[in-house]
Amino acid sequence: MEYVDSWRAVAAATGAADRAAAEDGVRLAYRGAGLAEPVEFVWADSPRAAVEAVERLKDPGRSVRDDVRTRPWADERRRMYDELGPAGWSALWSATGAQLWETTSALADRIRAGVVADLTVKPEDASDVRLVLLDAVLGQHDAAWLAAFDGRGGRLDGLAAVARNAGWWWPYERTVVMSERPETLHRDEAGRLDSGAGPALAYRDGFALYAWRGMPVPAEFLAELGALTPERIRAEENAELRRVMLEFYGYDRYLTESGAEPVHRDETGVLWRIPLDGDEDVAMVEVVNSTPEPDGSHRTYWLRVPPRTRTAKEGVAWTFGLQGDTYAPLRQT
Repeated sequence: MEYVDSWRAVAAATGAADRAAAEDGVRLAYRGAGLAEPVEFVWADSPRAAVEAVERLKDPGRSVRDDVRTRPWADERRRMYDELGPAGWSALWSATGAQLWETTSALADRIRAGVVADLTVKPEDASDVRLVLLDAVLGQHDAAWLAAFDGRGGRLDGLAAVARNAGWWWPYERTVVMSERPETLHRDEAGRLDSGAGPALAYRDGFALYAWRGMPVPAEFLAELGALTPERIRAEENAELRRVMLEFYGYDRYLTESGAEPVHRDETGVLWRIPLDGDEDVAMVEVVNSTPEPDGSHRTYWLRVPPRTRTAKEGVAWTFGLQGDTYAPLRQT
């Protein structure tokens, strides 16, 4: 677990890179791969700027990504698999890399998509940018698989040193292009990019990603969230953005301020429905906690339920994994 926690911190690290330590890590990785050390290091403020820097290189030599990253990783994985056996390797991965894989790989995918979007002026540009991105070593965002090998030999020490001290990097025979880490990173409890007050991920040169609970949103979209009204929400034609608006605004507030009428009421609560053009309805059950608060009041909760829910009881039952006709609590708390 100590390795997982330390590598989780690496993956989420922000702020200026330790350039000297990162460059030393690159040199170690080159020596470990049997390569001559690079002649030149070129630093960029973001992965986007790094791709532009790679495209400007005059004679960097061939990409040596396979030599310094792919083959050493594959060799170490094979060695650990032979040493531990299938069950042992699976247990090791489950306890280490698997804990970080989903969030770090999703973040890397979002960065790639953002770089491609920013640098695509003509349709044919996209494929050129993707080709450059294929040469990248992900530095801190390789944390998941580096966690699995931490403390199990020194073959990957160079790669680990770069990851602890810098962002993405592009290794060529003579030149290495290296990226700074982000300046800011905001994620929700599930590890998804998430910010309602600005970029969820931002680099010092202005390259940024905007997201609400993992969903990409335009920068200008966030600026208007604070001034939302039910009318503005209903007028939004993009169904995904409208869902974001509803989440930010609050379903209960929207129901109250839009003058919605309940569609069903019974002993368990009140069923409400929000019709949305071009999207499935939003169904909510309003329930009141039977246990009083210290001041004697009773707190109201809103439960999101499937759109086809017909009664409040059916909706409450669904939250417990039951059918409406089998939901009969003996005591409410």
